[in-house]
Amino acid sequence: MPRFSTYQPAGVIPAVLLPFNDDLSIDHASFKTHLTDVASVEGISAITVNAHSTEVASCTADEQRQVMEIAGDTVGDRLPIIHGVYAEGSIEAAAIARRAAAGGASALLVFPPGPFTLGQSAEMVLAHFRRIADATDLPLIAFQYPRSTGQGYPLPTLLRLGDEIPTLRAIKDWTPEVPQHEVTIRSLQGLSRPINVLSTNSPWLLSSLVLGCNGLLSGSGSVIAELQVRLFRAVKANDLAEARRINDRIHPLARAFYADPFVDMHNRMKEALVLLGKLSRAVVRPPLVKISEAEIKRIREALVEAGMLSGASETRAA
Repeated sequence: MPRFSTYQPAGVIPAVLLPFNDDLSIDHASFKTHLTDVASVEGISAITVNAHSTEVASCTADEQRQVMEIAGDTVGDRLPIIHGVYAEGSIEAAAIARRAAAGGASALLVFPPGPFTLGQSAEMVLAHFRRIADATDLPLIAFQYPRSTGQGYPLPTLLRLGDEIPTLRAIKDWTPEVPQHEVTIRSLQGLSRPINVLSTNSPWLLSSLVLGCNGLLSGSGSVIAELQVRLFRAVKANDLAEARRINDRIHPLARAFYADPFVDMHNRMKEALVLLGKLSRAVVRPPLVKISEAEIKRIREALVEAGMLSGASETRAA
């Protein structure tokens, strides 16, 4: 049974990072510390593991099991844990779903299979989600990629998923086009059985939330969860002035984290946690490589601008 059997995905959901030792093994102690730190933020509704932020593409099935086990042991009594389902095929996706449910996950974040970059049909998408839904009754979150990648689902497909997969409860919407994002929010959250739209548009989070998202699920929550909670609450309270003040603090970090190449976003977040004294090292697994000192300096400047780091401090953890 899931630890939080009535959980429905909504609100502020940080996707945590995964620290590694210098030999590229998982740094269990640092991961526990990071989980505890993020989970201590008042107002978050859950955390996500085994997703992009934990470099899931570079983790074996056994390592994903370890990640879930550590997260459950560390914060599972306090918060629901959302487990990513990252797989090229539907059979493996269903196996991951079963392991996650057995490990105590409260919901699943379903990534689109890689082969969809070559083309997809609604029947293929439905077959993929049915196989996962047949493996567990956990709430499902569909990760909606940009349509330009080939892995994003057309709106009619999303509506069929909502109609034919009863356990689909939310989507993590990475739609980069504002009009399309708004139509998705209005369409899914306006259904007779609403499907929550969770923003992952962190480079323009204020704009996305103002359109009406019922939550957000973002790797930058590993660094700025408190600011995200304050922004989400201000938007929900229709306090635009406060929302803009908080967004002014988030903006320099969004600019630094989501610079080109985009793939380095979580690499940069690790460096931010090192600068903040919350991680001892910012090791990433290949094909990612450590970012340059010039870029680390830009991250430090963004933390200072955001009011999270003293401008007088030059010290970095070894």
